Amino acid sequence: MKLSSKMERCGLSPMRKFNPLADEVKARGIKIYHLNIGQPDVETPAPFYQALRAFDEKVVAYAPSSGVPAFVDAVRGYYKRIGVELKRGEVLPTFGGSEALQMTLATILDDGDEIIIPEPFYPNYATSVTLAGAKIHPIPTFVEEDYFYADRARVEACINAHTRAIFITNPGNPTGSILTPDQLRLMLDIAREHELFLICDEVYREFVYAGEPLLSALQFPGYEENVIIIDSVSKRFSACGARVGCVISKNAQFMGEVMKWCQCRLASATVDQIASAALYGMDPSYFDVVRDEYRLRRDTMVKKLKEIPGVICGMPRGAFYVMCALPVDDADKFQTWLLKEFSDHGETVLFACGEPFYATPGRGKNEVRLAYTINAPDIARAIDILKIAIEAYNKR
Repeated sequence: MKLSSKMERCGLSPMRKFNPLADEVKARGIKIYHLNIGQPDVETPAPFYQALRAFDEKVVAYAPSSGVPAFVDAVRGYYKRIGVELKRGEVLPTFGGSEALQMTLATILDDGDEIIIPEPFYPNYATSVTLAGAKIHPIPTFVEEDYFYADRARVEACINAHTRAIFITNPGNPTGSILTPDQLRLMLDIAREHELFLICDEVYREFVYAGEPLLSALQFPGYEENVIIIDSVSKRFSACGARVGCVISKNAQFMGEVMKWCQCRLASATVDQIASAALYGMDPSYFDVVRDEYRLRRDTMVKKLKEIPGVICGMPRGAFYVMCALPVDDADKFQTWLLKEFSDHGETVLFACGEPFYATPGRGKNEVRLAYTINAPDIARAIDILKIAIEAYNKR
């Protein structure tokens, strides 16, 4: 029987591809340091659990397709605090940022369309673009330039008759790059001038490490028809398993079409929305503490990586990932060997292989993305294991 050619063109997620093999390794008693996935070990704030325990409805009923009003209003309150006024119809809850992305791309892309994305990018973007029938037109970036892409000539060189949108992640996953206000305004100008959508994945907005202010594309007036925001509680509040996100836009036509998807899947999870609403009332000091912890982890990881001969990496300015090149021939083969054949004192490491983070053929083969979402001592030990493993792998 024939399966979808679109799905067949998609690959497995590099963050989860090795999970079955990793489970076998753990069953043999080997400890794995998980640097492969952005699953924070920071405690989910108590108000989330308090709201769960307080839920006492006799029936867990469908939420409205437009979202639980308490959650929508909580999101609106959060944005109001950073100077953005939103109406209820401009926020639609989703099953995490992932569904917000899927419904956005399904709404704006047709077969044969193109979307511009700086590379390296979050690999699951490629799956959603492919399933929408479109393809990614990458803007190549490089660690030597701090993954810079906000240049008019570079961006406009990618625009053609098939282009429908520009997609940015700010702060960047996997690069940790951050746009300045002037750079973000430039991207907005280009989108408006070429009648394109600017999709902004802003799920790491709080995690910036040099004192930069919270920055959202919604804070810039005059671009309301162009801007689409992907947001989520997963990273911001360390609540990945809640699977609550939202798509936000002031473009009424776009949001009206997105509602068709919302009604098709009936509703986002009622209880999770109610519990997540409580998170948006967190005092800003919560983020100060979490940000300091991630800064420590980032500094630990980069310091240890720079002790490994041949490793190339920059200093991320936001999010919680490091993209780096390893002195190995193939990161995928190296990861397989790490799980099947290597351990140091009964321990090994799992990372996300870099090639799927690129659309340009041949790029990223010896690169990896490392998440600094485990504690600093474990990060130090994991990178020490990586150093030992690289030496052993290259001596085979």
